[in-house]
Amino acid sequence: MADGEGGETKPKGKGWPVGRALRTFLSFNGPRFFTGRSNKKGAASASAAIALATPVQLGANLPLGHGVVLVTGATGGVGRRVVSLLLEKGLRVRALARNEQKALAMLSAGKRPDPASSRLEVVTADIRDAASLTPEIMEGVVAVVGCTAAIVQPKTGDSEDRAKYYQGIVFYEPETLDSPEETDYKGVQNVLAAARKYGDVGGTKKLYSCSPAFIDRWQDFASLDDVVMGGRSDSKFSLVPGAGEEGNDDSPSRIAGVFEGVVTTDRGFASGGFTSMRTRNLEPALDLTGYEGIRLRVKGDGNTYKIILRDSDQWDGPSWSTMVPTKDGIWEDLEVPFASLIPVARTRSIPPEQRQPFKLDSVFALQIMLSKFAYDGEENPTYKNGPFKLVIQSIEAYQGNQAPRTPRYVHISSAGVERPGRPGIVLEEEPPAVRMNDMLGGILTYKLKGEDEIRGSGLPYTIIRPCALTEEAPNMPLLVDVGDTIKGKVSRDDVARLAVAALACPDASDLTFEVKSTIPFSQAWTEEDAAKVPSTDMTKVFAEVKGKVGK
Repeated sequence: MADGEGGETKPKGKGWPVGRALRTFLSFNGPRFFTGRSNKKGAASASAAIALATPVQLGANLPLGHGVVLVTGATGGVGRRVVSLLLEKGLRVRALARNEQKALAMLSAGKRPDPASSRLEVVTADIRDAASLTPEIMEGVVAVVGCTAAIVQPKTGDSEDRAKYYQGIVFYEPETLDSPEETDYKGVQNVLAAARKYGDVGGTKKLYSCSPAFIDRWQDFASLDDVVMGGRSDSKFSLVPGAGEEGNDDSPSRIAGVFEGVVTTDRGFASGGFTSMRTRNLEPALDLTGYEGIRLRVKGDGNTYKIILRDSDQWDGPSWSTMVPTKDGIWEDLEVPFASLIPVARTRSIPPEQRQPFKLDSVFALQIMLSKFAYDGEENPTYKNGPFKLVIQSIEAYQGNQAPRTPRYVHISSAGVERPGRPGIVLEEEPPAVRMNDMLGGILTYKLKGEDEIRGSGLPYTIIRPCALTEEAPNMPLLVDVGDTIKGKVSRDDVARLAVAALACPDASDLTFEVKSTIPFSQAWTEEDAAKVPSTDMTKVFAEVKGKVGK
């Protein structure tokens, strides 16, 4: 990070510090090796540079912005259909699978997607292994569709494409190939924990944080003082162990960013009176679509600071700015609604007739400034020459209270999870998984425990419990219920459509329900049948479930 000159407590001498001015210029305009800041981007960051050519079509109220939807179990019968549907809707998809070659063959014609042109990323991890769910996998994830399940196959074996298992009509004596406890319960725990810790599923977008997974991001910032205009103010931004908020579990060593120095109107040969920390132009630019503002967790010093966002890559172009006061020595959240920002050219507000809309999908730089000057000739009412210190724990984008509450975790479970051990149940009349739950390693028992983890997470969720899954055509007439009593079959295509539709539907939030088709096992459902009926309105399906829950 670029520091002030020697971290002095006060400016020295009366001359203009030419060396520091040159170093500032190189820090923001020179090659990366002048600053020590890395330009390395992971696959997740690289894909964030993709410009969406078409708007997201999942629904007008979809609050996902241009974030990533993570699909676990992406090579399964439902998972690969979910991936395809999300891509059709214009969303960015991160497909998680254990077998990379299999995933690429199924989802991307055997080729690794080009991050410069594709909305699809394929990543390998095992949800049973918490360490494999890295910050890079969860970066930018705003919703999860969980399609992973313990693998079940006929005892007599199956073909490579699992044709016996997928057909869903003819019964074969089953066996599990992996542990339901590890996959359906602990695996769900692991995904939830990683998504909440590293992703953006909680209604906020982590921009800068002092947790170990995000600490390197602060290298985007460097000092930018009035030395570039002939002044003599001097600041530095550094990460300081022990400076953070007590009790902050995200940073075990209590690291925090500290912006400090001396601001002065004493002049070298030109003007002074401001100091700031600013990011070099971000690559790619931040996409804050769907958010209402940014929130800074800080311990202030009683000064009033400018918060500046730039939606242009021009170094000294127009910016969006507001002023926020801080309390001396007290930790607080500073919320900066985008609606409070005014467009300015340096310290002059831009006339209304010349203003352009704020481009939330192209935020190139963030800046925090302490300045004598407010706007349009006014002065900062709390400004004073001398030392200052602002401690910053985190910066995040947030959604407002009016944002629709749509599911951030959509989970494909199974009908029957509540039936093992239920009083009065007649096992001979139940599906094989219920009758054979113990023999299959408690598969339904652990699916229910996984559901409980999701329901207790605090995230908006939808849990879909399909009856027997088949490879039949989509658009079957559907029947939904709550209470886990129904039996029947349902197409994987329709379950995938339900999962994708849930992401856009507030009525789908916090629902757990079973779904089947009204078509009996004895009757096939074909593409010709599907073409003869109107496409199912999934929002009406969710409304029906909500009505049943209300009763």
